[in-house]
Amino acid sequence: MITGNTLIELGYKPAKWFGEAIEEANKRNLSGDALKSFIDEIKPPPPIEPQTGLKYHKNIRAEHEEEVSNVQQVFETMEILMQTPTIVSGSVMPDACPTGEKGQIPVGGVVGAKNAIHPSMHSADICCSVMMTNFGMVDPKTVLDFAHETTHFGGGGRNEYSELPNELLERIKANRFLNDKKSIELSTNHLGTQGDGNHFLFVGKSEKTSETIMVTHHGSRGFGAHLYKKGMKIAERFRKELSPKTLKRNAWIPFDTQEGKDYWEALQIVRDWTKLNHTIIHNETVGKLGIEPLLQFWNEHNFVFKEDDIFYHAKGATPLDDKFVPDSYNGLRLIPLNMSEPVLIVKGETTETNLGFAPHGAGRNISRTAHKRKKDGKTIEQVFEEETEGLDVRFFSGNIDISELPSAYKNAYNVQAQMDEFGLGEVVDRIMPYGCIMAGDWLQDAPWKK
Repeated sequence: MITGNTLIELGYKPAKWFGEAIEEANKRNLSGDALKSFIDEIKPPPPIEPQTGLKYHKNIRAEHEEEVSNVQQVFETMEILMQTPTIVSGSVMPDACPTGEKGQIPVGGVVGAKNAIHPSMHSADICCSVMMTNFGMVDPKTVLDFAHETTHFGGGGRNEYSELPNELLERIKANRFLNDKKSIELSTNHLGTQGDGNHFLFVGKSEKTSETIMVTHHGSRGFGAHLYKKGMKIAERFRKELSPKTLKRNAWIPFDTQEGKDYWEALQIVRDWTKLNHTIIHNETVGKLGIEPLLQFWNEHNFVFKEDDIFYHAKGATPLDDKFVPDSYNGLRLIPLNMSEPVLIVKGETTETNLGFAPHGAGRNISRTAHKRKKDGKTIEQVFEEETEGLDVRFFSGNIDISELPSAYKNAYNVQAQMDEFGLGEVVDRIMPYGCIMAGDWLQDAPWKK
């Protein structure tokens, strides 16, 4: 009779798999070499250990004293991140800034992982992205006014655009990660909404043609955030089984499992939903203007991109290479900076150091709270007037959020200069700012606070 002690005497450490192995071995009446061969065949592989010594590309340097600490923190978190055993390559963009605990992928970070999807590396704001529509020679204020009537910022959803295309709804219902009641409700309720934080609706003019262009910036809202939570739970289950020493925040779902394939499909569905969400806002604005747009295109900058068995996780980085963007328009991409700076229209190619990516904008050097403290001594209105002079800047909630004003972000000129220095895309046009809409401090007057 084979028992746990039998396996321990053969040199195996007690584990959960002992029960099934013992039951099967007794059924087969195994002993001696036959028993050992059977156990060696079915026992789980040894835990995957963190790796050391893997280098990454630093497409960033500190331009002034305030950036020194930020860049150093980015490097520190990347050093830990690169120990994750699935990772095969990494790169940091000029707009990089740390977020979360050490070892968490920074904003502006890109890593390639073999056969693995890391939910924390695309974060809750899955498929944060930008779309532009060229309205031609139209007054930018008119576009901004109609867009203001159309869009929605802040918490929660709305009912105006609650009907999904049948094909997309069927894909959602067929996916194990998205077919629950809450996901389906969020997929309809959050259509036509842009959320809060650094998301915006921007209107400006092409530097080359003076045509008026609108740009929206937002992700997949609650629909994507709900998927992220599920993904993290599945990834943690695999981490415990495959690589217990890997940091929880860097857990992964192996793509060669059914869970991995279903999660990958869920990400593609969320991508299509997010593009639809942008399109609704743009097309409603077009309809109100009663014109035919000259051009419209879109690209994500916070997503996972697949090439063979390598999954590139771009946490706030713009895919340059068309191999990552199946619906690319002539290789053009959008890179926003801040409300007082142009949105860049760029194109580029993969190099050894950029891994096929560019910055996604002008990141932060310090936190929102620290930035607000720097403005002590001035009223919110004074700061707003100083930083938005000459621009038509609106906060949807009616409350100014100074943590989203231009001084909260890295110097846009320095980001562009480092793009040139490190070969991170060529600027082919710039959308010069007229004005923008953001959520503002919508929590200030939140119903539950009254």
